[in-house]
Amino acid sequence: MSYELLGITVLWTFLYGYLIVASVDFGAGFFSYYSELTGKKNVIHHIIQRYLSPVWEVTNVFLIFFMVGIVGFFPDTAYYYGTALLIPGSVAIILLAIRGSYYAFANYGSKKDNRFYLFLYGATGLLIPASLSTVLTLSEGGFIEERGNKVIFLYEKLFTSSYSWSVVLLAIVSVLYISAVFLTYYASRANDGAALQLLRRYALGWSMPTILSSMLVFFAISRHNPVHFERMVDLFWMFALSFICFAVAVYLVWTRKAYGLAFVFVMLQFAFAFFGYGAAHMPHILYPYLTIYDNFTNDTMAVALIVVFILGLLVLIPSLALLMRLFLFDAKYVQGQTKPAK
Repeated sequence: MSYELLGITVLWTFLYGYLIVASVDFGAGFFSYYSELTGKKNVIHHIIQRYLSPVWEVTNVFLIFFMVGIVGFFPDTAYYYGTALLIPGSVAIILLAIRGSYYAFANYGSKKDNRFYLFLYGATGLLIPASLSTVLTLSEGGFIEERGNKVIFLYEKLFTSSYSWSVVLLAIVSVLYISAVFLTYYASRANDGAALQLLRRYALGWSMPTILSSMLVFFAISRHNPVHFERMVDLFWMFALSFICFAVAVYLVWTRKAYGLAFVFVMLQFAFAFFGYGAAHMPHILYPYLTIYDNFTNDTMAVALIVVFILGLLVLIPSLALLMRLFLFDAKYVQGQTKPAK
């Protein structure tokens, strides 16, 4: 495997990690606020807070690794995406800052139950994935033009594109689906019957919108970027496996069996779809201007970055596993018999 392919594979793995971890976080924010509106806060809010308290400070580590790595491996991404992502990137940073402020107030402030803070928390849970999904939309081409030595971002095309809005829709419903399935499992570990039943309904309720929005993206991309769509068809087996994992996960939740295994199948569902999408996208980072072979960093820097990022994965994944074992899935903590970690 070439350095270029190895580098993008490592980065894609970090981005997939962020997809799963952040989705649980973002969806939990929405469900927390929604439970406030529907009078169900007393049913699920404590479950959500127990999950968030130990992990909120490490959620964005995956994203930081990816952002540093993409510019380190492929310096031209800064040139092409720098202008295009100025507005959506700035919006995402502001939203992440607002979300971080909520965590600070929720954990250390005196007004922990302020409804306005909870609204910001819920709203950012949907708006952040919508803004971050812009990166995948732009990578398909058609929204950026190079005129002379300037990169022009075509805002009007982005906001009027059916493909762009289908990606936003998929990002939002996927976040809610992933989060609902995980929180269902977490409620089952806590032996909290009321929360389990409510979150199970959320998981089943967001399952069909997720698969339907995925099909909508397939249809939209076939019109927006036929070349990429043809390559996705060539890798249809990966998307077929993704659908099978989806069906198994929904079956397990529907029959009230093995909620933890159901979440494993959800992760596999998105892994097959995410890596299938990425493989079909190769070698392009941005159609048609940039591929992984254009102005790739020198071999010495590439080896150093690959080693550092692989070591980062080897440290980060066991650290998250240890965090879950010590806090999230500790028998006393998950049932609320010990206080959340500060």
